Amino acid sequence: MDFILLFETWIVLAIILSIAELFIPGGILFNLGIASLIVALGVHQKFLDTWVITLTAWFICASVLLFVLYFITERFFNGDQTIDNVHEDLDIYGKDVIVTETIGPGIHAGRVEFQGTTWNALSDGTKLNTGSHASIVCKDNISLIVEPIKN
Repeated sequence: MDFILLFETWIVLAIILSIAELFIPGGILFNLGIASLIVALGVHQKFLDTWVITLTAWFICASVLLFVLYFITERFFNGDQTIDNVHEDLDIYGKDVIVTETIGPGIHAGRVEFQGTTWNALSDGTKLNTGSHASIVCKDNISLIVEPIKN
């Protein structure tokens, strides 16, 4: 474990981690390289004289640098973020659909075309013929509940 207390070990580790950042981008390896440089200075100045203290200092330096880098990049390099409607079911109410398979009478399920695909559909008990237009009332699990469009 004596190699952990060598200044050269930490310098070589810093160089290797910094170069590895070129091949594995993300900023983490570069931060570990900077932490290695800080530990190298501590070893060189004889502040870090045991392997336990040296590794603990490296871990603490790396952790602090990672957290600081995260908050700095989040503040100054914030990406474009939009929060859309997370309740997609609310967007479908009242939309027009075309009946592709007869629905009803009663609880007989059929199919409707909506958003480029077909869905299972139930009506309010009335019969909806193939080719007719309907309006979505609600969604029940994976089936749409529709009603005829009143002209």
